[in-house]
Amino acid sequence: MIVKYFELKKNIIKDKNFFLLYGKNEGLIEETIKTSLKPILPKNIFSYEEKEILDDINSFQEKLVNKSFFDNEKLIIVKRTSDKLFKLIEELVHKNIDDVSIIFVANVLEKRSKVRNFFEKSKSTICVAFYEDNIQTLCLIAQKFLRERKINISQQDLNILAERAKGDRKNLYNELEKIVNFSFRKKNIGINEILKLSNLSENYDLSELVDSCLSKNKKKLNKILNENNFNQEDCILILRIFLSKLKRLQSLHLDPNIKINIEKALSSYKPPIFWKDKEVIKQQIKILNLKKTKELFQKTNEIELIIKRNPSISINVTTDFILNEAI
Repeated sequence: MIVKYFELKKNIIKDKNFFLLYGKNEGLIEETIKTSLKPILPKNIFSYEEKEILDDINSFQEKLVNKSFFDNEKLIIVKRTSDKLFKLIEELVHKNIDDVSIIFVANVLEKRSKVRNFFEKSKSTICVAFYEDNIQTLCLIAQKFLRERKINISQQDLNILAERAKGDRKNLYNELEKIVNFSFRKKNIGINEILKLSNLSENYDLSELVDSCLSKNKKKLNKILNENNFNQEDCILILRIFLSKLKRLQSLHLDPNIKINIEKALSSYKPPIFWKDKEVIKQQIKILNLKKTKELFQKTNEIELIIKRNPSISINVTTDFILNEAI
């Protein structure tokens, strides 16, 4: 039976013991289990990963039917559920074991998934899909969260946090907790603090985009640009990453060891350079000498100033900048 997540508190789930909660929005799934399901389901809670069950299915089944004076009612939460558990799930639902409720949690399940189809079509089970939160919802969550803690940040910075949460309020809460910890020292937080506190400046796609540009890897650069829809907030982040990487290249060019032993120069650099980045940086050093690096650093600063003054043209200006520098 297909149910909306906000319907779980209603009588629609009465006498139902088997639940499938699936989708990308891990934060909303956790919130729903905590606020909607746990209050009305058995209090003796046991958690399993799918792999634990598959490693010893017989032991798991024995624990389900085994009853004791202390835990005669059980709520079992199974994480990372996939079609590998289909036969077991089908068997358990048909047996209708008394005093046991099971919540199966999964990531995205395709329409052809056996587990998803079974839960959707069976009248004795509940199936709930959890889609990504939109930007407006995430902004409201962040705004309420920070207001309750008397922390002030601008709407623009709220938008950045919401964008970077990638549709999952769990990611958003992780970033908000960092802000709360920082706010013991400072109540008004701006974009510089947001970038430092959150994982935004280390976003994998954006960092790889900049590396591809500086390495003049046009094929990879075009692929990243085609597969991602960057917004106005991303443009500032992209330019900040450019500045960070260019500053590192300048420091490396000024290291006397760079021409003698490039490996030594990279290994002794602080903060340490991760091993997988070394080959990319070597290529960038060959392409951009010290003079070109300084010129590009200055140009990046100028582009950042332009898009701050004219946010509406930021995407076009940043994209043109990236493509021109990759030539």
